[in-house]
Amino acid sequence: MGYDDLDEAMQVEALRPAALAAADAFGLEVARMEPVLHGYNTTFAVDDERGRRFALRVGTNSHSTPAHAAAQQSWLADIAERTDVRVPEPLRALDGRWSVEVDSPALGRSVLVTIASWLEGPDARELDEESARQLGRTMARLHEHAEHWRPPEGSSLPRLDAPLFGDADLLSEAPGLDPRERSVLAEAWERAADAFERLHRGAALRPIHADLHGGNLKWHGGRVAVFDFDDCGFGLPVLDLAISAFYLRGGDPAPERALLAGYAELAPLPEVSPADFEALVAARQLLLANALLSSTTASLRAESLPYLRTSIGRLEQWLRTGAFSRVVP
Repeated sequence: MGYDDLDEAMQVEALRPAALAAADAFGLEVARMEPVLHGYNTTFAVDDERGRRFALRVGTNSHSTPAHAAAQQSWLADIAERTDVRVPEPLRALDGRWSVEVDSPALGRSVLVTIASWLEGPDARELDEESARQLGRTMARLHEHAEHWRPPEGSSLPRLDAPLFGDADLLSEAPGLDPRERSVLAEAWERAADAFERLHRGAALRPIHADLHGGNLKWHGGRVAVFDFDDCGFGLPVLDLAISAFYLRGGDPAPERALLAGYAELAPLPEVSPADFEALVAARQLLLANALLSSTTASLRAESLPYLRTSIGRLEQWLRTGAFSRVVP
């Protein structure tokens, strides 16, 4: 059986040899390794012989290069050193690099692996008003820090200046769609791409996290802590806000208002028209639907076509009303 034909548990076990090889390259004597997430990428909790715990991340579906990983981990290290934002502290490999590439016979290619300290505490998951307000303040601190930080020599970050962030477009050729559904995707893409082009014309970009939602936040010492910088890149601060807003569009407007209010406590809200902000929010739906179509992870592959149809319903409502929502009547 090929990797794509394995179920989720079998896929995780097939990745374990690569994870163990990477831990060795980082100088960790593994006492215990257990999977904690197998989604877009695969994360193992690693306990070493000295009683320390780390998060080992295998880039199962990641498009990050070693140069990207070096910038991601360098930014994490600088945030940990120079701000009060709570983030995991990245670990260097024995050769001094921020990541290692190890062969994965199961995937038939090498995978990129990074390791960072373990963040204790529960995932934030669904954000209420208080946690959304904390996220807004945390995001403003990250943006303030990023304004004066640049990737070190030899590292780089992608530009997040188009709806799919440079990923190959799989939506236009997705199987099983009727002409109306394809028309919705094409119109949504055109409207989102137009907003991206207009907002980025001549704009100054800075590093942004680009994936700030409850699944990438923990409650750590009574405060929101941020992890998973795999999607970060050069973008506009308003894009970070729009991405977080996407996950808060569940019907109750209070958490999104709290997000914006928390941000405004520390920094001016970016100036953007309501229509362009909605286009950035809707663009997140395009990116997520497109990413599932390319995933090798068993559970995500099974969800890809049903999720695409859900996405089309949400996008159609946005095109009709001008407001994006994850709740479709």
